[in-house]
Amino acid sequence: MSKDLFKPVQLGDLTLANRMVMAPMTRNRADANGVVPPMMVTYYQQRASAGLIITESVPVSPEAVGYPFTPGIYTDTQAASWLRVTDAVHSGGGRIFLQLQHCGRISHPSLLPGNVTPVAPSALRPEGQVFTYTGMHDFETPRTLETSEIPRIVEQFKRAAEMAKHAGFDGVEVHGANGYVIDQFLRDGSNRRTDAYGGSVPNRMRLLNEVLDAVCAVWPAQRVGVRLTPENRFNSMSDSNPQTHFAYFVEQLSPRGLAYVHVLEGDMMTKNSELDYRALRSKFAGPYIANNGYDLARAQTAVRSGTADLVAFGTPFLANPDLVRRYREGLPLNEADRATFYQGGGAGYIDYSFYLGGEA
Repeated sequence: MSKDLFKPVQLGDLTLANRMVMAPMTRNRADANGVVPPMMVTYYQQRASAGLIITESVPVSPEAVGYPFTPGIYTDTQAASWLRVTDAVHSGGGRIFLQLQHCGRISHPSLLPGNVTPVAPSALRPEGQVFTYTGMHDFETPRTLETSEIPRIVEQFKRAAEMAKHAGFDGVEVHGANGYVIDQFLRDGSNRRTDAYGGSVPNRMRLLNEVLDAVCAVWPAQRVGVRLTPENRFNSMSDSNPQTHFAYFVEQLSPRGLAYVHVLEGDMMTKNSELDYRALRSKFAGPYIANNGYDLARAQTAVRSGTADLVAFGTPFLANPDLVRRYREGLPLNEADRATFYQGGGAGYIDYSFYLGGEA
């Protein structure tokens, strides 16, 4: 039988209803303590027809926070609030993974305990500004992590993975993308270290490997995914040779038997791409989730040709809770209201309509 975007697919020991993935999208709707409010339960439940939902990025500790009103997974109260989400998604027949996050230098002292300086592999200040509870502020130069401090970050990922299991998730995704701390270690534009965590490509991958070892001690590998962004320039990121370096990273991930590798192909702001993602995909023996600007036609082509096993959609799922049905039946799509992406409240969050007969 030919592969099809709308047919069930096996992901490790999980059977997904289709190959459409809801991509992780920060929405800033949690409370100031990182607790999930009722409207977030509604938001995820509305989109349970996706084959797999990957949550917005979820900080693994208070020191991992990079934005206001982001839901956490480091307190019992936070985990209990997420349990309402997982129960709601499961009641709708869906599957949901939690994305484990540490923002590293993409933060601000006002967001961190004791107003401490954000940490990073190297003391390189990102360009631009960061959104805080008091508005926009320039990024500050981060503090270089001491080698002795890195095991504590690894332990935070492990503890968060345990909390995610208690919260009823089907698995977890390790966020190694978009300029956050693991990505900061992976790419040589942000990692200038000379110890065991910098310099060579294997050294730059050391943190990701240690995090995966820790998380896979909690979850079976087939319930753990990894997200990567080889070319994404978001958050002042760059790499001298992403084709070669990420081919190595993906090849090293392959024997682990992970649930998937999830790759944002190209730059998320421009959608431009210069890498050969077919070559990258060939380095990984397991399921490959493609992401970044896919529409229905491109997604079907990728799945049917084998260049992707699943396809993740961001903004289309944000604006269309019933995106699976709309794509399957060729129905018109709601248009996303970008002004409401991060503003808080239910507008532009849980009020997008389902398709009802003649009108969307």
